[in-house]
Amino acid sequence: MIDHQPDKKKVDNSLLWKYAGFATQLTVALVVSVYAGLKLDSLFRFKNPIIVWALPLLIILVLIYKVIKDTAPKK
Repeated sequence: MIDHQPDKKKVDNSLLWKYAGFATQLTVALVVSVYAGLKLDSLFRFKNPIIVWALPLLIILVLIYKVIKDTAPKK
């Protein structure tokens, strides 16, 4: 196939795929942590749902740390 516009720059979608992967990772991690928290709360028979709140919060904190670490300027 012949490119009719040779001076037109190719679009780099690597950043798009990076953030799409992160969004997928965040969604899966939160769903799994909520499900695990519900199961652990029912297993330990807590009066208040402690683990179902703490586990997703922990996941969010870890992922925020990862974003900060990945986007920080390299030394």
